Amino acid sequence: MVSPSRRSVLAGGTAVGSALVVGGAASLPAQPAAASVPIEADAAVGAVSAGPREDIWRTVLDDADLVWKRMPQTWYEGPFLGNGYLGSGIYAEPGLGANAVRFNVQHSEVQDHRPEFGSLFGLARLPIGHFTLEPVGTITAVDWRLRLRDAELTGTLTTTAGTLRLRAFVHTSASVLAVEVTPSEGEHGFRWVFRPGEAISPRAAFRPLPDGYQGNPPAVIEQHDDATAAVQPLLAGGQHVTAWRETTRGQGRRTLYVSVAHSFPKTTARDRALKTVRGASAVSYDVLALPHRLWWQRFYRKSFLSVPDARLQRFHWIQLYKTASAARRDAPVMATCGPWLESTPWPATWWNLNVQLEYWLIHGSNHLELDAVTRALGEFREQLTAEVAPAYRGDSAGVPRTTDMRLRNGFHTPTGNGYGVGVPGRNPPTPEVGNLTWALHNVWLSYRHTMDESILRDTLFPLLRKAVNYYLHFLTPGADGRLHLPATFSPEYGVDAPDCNYDLMLLRWGCRTLLESARELGLDDPLAARWQEVLGRLAPYPVDANGYMIGAGVPFAKSHRHYSHLLAVYPLYEITGRTPEERALIETSLDHWVSFEGALQGYTFTGAASMSALLGKGDDALAYLGELMRRFIQANTMYKESGPVIETPLSAAQSLHDMVCQSWGGTVRVFPAIPAVWRDVTVHDFRTQGAFLLSAVREAGATRWVRLVSEAGAPCVVRHGIAGAVDVRDGRGRPLRYEELGDETVRIPLDRGDSALITARGDRPDLTVRPVTPNEPAAPWGLPG
Repeated sequence: MVSPSRRSVLAGGTAVGSALVVGGAASLPAQPAAASVPIEADAAVGAVSAGPREDIWRTVLDDADLVWKRMPQTWYEGPFLGNGYLGSGIYAEPGLGANAVRFNVQHSEVQDHRPEFGSLFGLARLPIGHFTLEPVGTITAVDWRLRLRDAELTGTLTTTAGTLRLRAFVHTSASVLAVEVTPSEGEHGFRWVFRPGEAISPRAAFRPLPDGYQGNPPAVIEQHDDATAAVQPLLAGGQHVTAWRETTRGQGRRTLYVSVAHSFPKTTARDRALKTVRGASAVSYDVLALPHRLWWQRFYRKSFLSVPDARLQRFHWIQLYKTASAARRDAPVMATCGPWLESTPWPATWWNLNVQLEYWLIHGSNHLELDAVTRALGEFREQLTAEVAPAYRGDSAGVPRTTDMRLRNGFHTPTGNGYGVGVPGRNPPTPEVGNLTWALHNVWLSYRHTMDESILRDTLFPLLRKAVNYYLHFLTPGADGRLHLPATFSPEYGVDAPDCNYDLMLLRWGCRTLLESARELGLDDPLAARWQEVLGRLAPYPVDANGYMIGAGVPFAKSHRHYSHLLAVYPLYEITGRTPEERALIETSLDHWVSFEGALQGYTFTGAASMSALLGKGDDALAYLGELMRRFIQANTMYKESGPVIETPLSAAQSLHDMVCQSWGGTVRVFPAIPAVWRDVTVHDFRTQGAFLLSAVREAGATRWVRLVSEAGAPCVVRHGIAGAVDVRDGRGRPLRYEELGDETVRIPLDRGDSALITARGDRPDLTVRPVTPNEPAAPWGLPG
């Protein structure tokens, strides 16, 4: 990616080709627009760096803060902090008569190591424990704010004895939770208590234990001079340790520093946790917070989005905060709960939908630094081979439904607990075989949004080759001359089906992507002819009068939350409505899918929103997101089924992205599905396929200007949506040659580092990037009253 240039042009934002300018227009209702505030920018590259004054990011982030005027009673209501590894959820200590605030302490690397009991018991995430903040008096009120800009909880706790003023954060680059409490005189005697959790799989509360399984022994509390450690030994070897130390500084400020470490098979976690907590507590809260705050402020500045729906705009920024709290490139791929672990039957990483949805929003929001999926699939590729049946390990790979952070499932052990990849045409185990191919679509998205050839060469191509090879073992010609798959499993529908659409759609995408990748890499692969044959002869997708079926002979006939049978529509964009017949098939399939109430869940509505956006139906997309918010999204924007699952709110942010920009099929589509009530929309440095950074402004229901910056010199085709003739100019205001393709679409030759500004012919719009004014007021997220 192109690094921001220090060469700056301070511009008033009115001349075509001038530098972009940010404005301080507040995103609060009935508030006048502030004067524009210039920041440093490079007109040729379009990269922006923070200026010294108030800016658009601060405006929208302060507006999006979550607020609590009532005590949150559950995980789904409270503040949450995290750094991809260490996570803390804050809410009232449960239990009759409890008078305390719980600070959960969980860690994404803390798990068991007994694969013989499968990924959901023997390799499961393990609870660590929690601290309780126990005041002197009875709690009577809270006034908290989760400040997104600094990733920090601030506020007060009021009791019958006084007040406790608190601040808390989980450090962005260290396994440290810091909580500073300043008590009033009557609350000087408040205390912290650590309560270790039971080191047993959370699934034990929902399902019978496997034969021979037992929980790990209790944690042991140890005193180490000025620090305390809760040492949790594991039956398989290794340990996880929670260490803490409290300090007191000026004006009675007491700061609790907490660190968590995990080690296996060695027992080194104690020393690491103690070392970390002592290093952190050697400095004040504010000194420790400085690099943390700076990281977060830089994080948000990589992109910008503003829509006139105040609650949805805040939701978007909270999802960016949530993703960066739950994900890092080098952290474990997000489990169903993220780094936070609450009561759940799903204490593992889920690969048949959850992972894919969790990471989609990193692409458009320009946060590839959070891409753990590409890293993990590459790092643990040998395990992907080990997860298929032994007869196929010579040339194939797969990922089971559930794994631990090293992609282990435990199925291929003597006891066989867990969910294996399965073999087409056989059951048991359930032949759910397409999950790796779908996960590799995420890797392909990371490649396409960066055009980083190393992703294609080192991870995507070799692993996709093995994933497709697995399918090739089972394709057989039928009497119709087509290639058919034996019975496989469409995730969670409950019935195996031959020519299952989930697998046919992934296989067709996989073969096409392998052929394109081989061409881009200059490879003469001996399997290319086979891939081409599959594309030409693969059985058509089974359909009936209601649209896409589960598979041959298995109609879609019951309420079902997954859209696995519709992957060719979304997210693969293999079926896009190019013809009236194809469009009608998508509409029929979508309507039929969501017509069955009963089993629909949150991500049903995010999938439906994104498919509606594909069809250009912005009003429908917004309606589906509205239904999601009303039915499923909790006070703190989390989501629950039988336990907390993080993917649905994150995929809702992607649905919003799909309404604002789509870049499938080699064309960047600007504002492709904007609802009629959204007259104004602003995006800035929104990352698209082809490694372009898109900035665009819609005013009074019309696109005023579009700007693209090329980071890779890839072909640039943009459907700009500006009616009539257009001007296309470079970063210095000079005309650029371009080709009109019709349908408000142009092709522009751009080299790496070049930019193009598209406006209506003769128009000289204000290029200021600022938040748009909301259509109506909306309450903050949290518990504001």
